[in-house]
Amino acid sequence: MQARPAATVTVYPDGPLVVRGDFAVADVDGTPVETGRVVALCRCGRSALKPLCDGSHKRARNPRRCDG
Repeated sequence: MQARPAATVTVYPDGPLVVRGDFAVADVDGTPVETGRVVALCRCGRSALKPLCDGSHKRARNPRRCDG
């Protein structure tokens, strides 16, 4: 029987990284970001809630690819 990972990350094409499980998120300064057990992380750079995704990638007139 394999042990379940503490957290799993799902990559959505042209969308966020969705993290589920037990994990911690910090901003660029190392300050903890309050989250629940599921969080969407921005990959497009347009979110006003960085590092969290606010869905901005869907509202853009010229969609920007989320590359990493």
